[in-house]
Amino acid sequence: MSARKTIFGISRRTLLKAGAAIGMLPAARALAQSSGLRIGFLTVLTGPLAAGGQQQVEGATFFLNERNGTIAGRKVDLITQDTAGSPALAKTKTQELVERYNVPVMIGPLATNEALAMDEYVRQTKVPLITTTSAATVDLRSRAPNPYVLHAFGTAPQVTYPLGDYAAKTLGYKKIAIVAEDFTYGHEGAGGFQLAFEAAGGKIVQKLWPPLNAPEYGAYLAQIKPDVDAIYTGFAGSNPLRFLKAFAEFGLKGKVAVLGNTTMTDEGILKVMGDEALGVYSAGWYAAGLDTPDNKKFVAGINAAYHHDPGFYTAGPYTALLIIEQALKTTGGKTDDAVAFLKAMREVRLTHGPIGPVRLDEYGTPILDIYIRKVARVNGKLTNTIIKTYPQVSQFWTYDPKKFVQQPVFSRDFPPSKYLE
Repeated sequence: MSARKTIFGISRRTLLKAGAAIGMLPAARALAQSSGLRIGFLTVLTGPLAAGGQQQVEGATFFLNERNGTIAGRKVDLITQDTAGSPALAKTKTQELVERYNVPVMIGPLATNEALAMDEYVRQTKVPLITTTSAATVDLRSRAPNPYVLHAFGTAPQVTYPLGDYAAKTLGYKKIAIVAEDFTYGHEGAGGFQLAFEAAGGKIVQKLWPPLNAPEYGAYLAQIKPDVDAIYTGFAGSNPLRFLKAFAEFGLKGKVAVLGNTTMTDEGILKVMGDEALGVYSAGWYAAGLDTPDNKKFVAGINAAYHHDPGFYTAGPYTALLIIEQALKTTGGKTDDAVAFLKAMREVRLTHGPIGPVRLDEYGTPILDIYIRKVARVNGKLTNTIIKTYPQVSQFWTYDPKKFVQQPVFSRDFPPSKYLE
């Protein structure tokens, strides 16, 4: 797939050629270009995170297919850029969307560290970005949150706080080892889990940090302490499949329970997993089994179009485009008044869509339901069954926001390791 792909609408190149052929006047050319709506879309189409990127493409495409390629009366030109999971490339592709294609709004990227790399450029250009995966947490002690970045989904720890709470209070686990990928998303998910688990009386006794491109996991599995109740796992892309297979082959399945972040058993990777995934607990903003009319319609549509269930990655761009659609209804389809358009997006309150009710906090991060899930076979198919809902969770969990923002951002060193053995 090329870096720039027009899914709907007339491409910029075609429009310019047509204008030159008929001697289009400047005013007429501007009118023709403004009648369509360009939306920049940053995702991963190559590399270890590409499976999630393909789901994101499916979610965006399905949204536009439902509407015949039109939002608020404007034909959409969705300009897709492959970031390859690289922060540096994500920044370059963002610049291309803004400076070459003049997009008034962007959605994406897939990885948290990519979003962090784009942050300063988005601040400078003031072109809004709606993130479509886990929002990167911002060091609010030293800088204000980016007013031009909104989030369709919450932060990585926003999901794992409830999972840590559930592991201690409901599952009764006392000692857990963390095995999470050594990049921003892995650090943040693990950090949120640790804070909530230890606040509820548990202890994190070990931390292992495989790199994102680890060739195999045997060296890490060999180090897992034999007396832990469970491991918390933080992997993304195709790596959850590789890790769980290695975990089972190592003889640990059935001996140590497994908990994971949203992407650990996301439907996009779950469809190619086997018995190694059975019994894995995870937490997320989304599950295909969510029993609401909007989600049933969404699942049926993705099933018909792509012959598999949607997952977290699929729902991200769909929700981001819902936010844009609702904002355009407020502005009468206009994006030329950038201030009004941004204000309309920030004030969106979604009461429909696959993930349920969503509203943004003052930092542009959503408050939304978090689902505790457990993998089971339902009618012969691996499914994230929803076993508990934590309603309307904020990025601050149960903490006082003013105190919370004074702590360091999540990293390998924060939260501090108090109980390592």
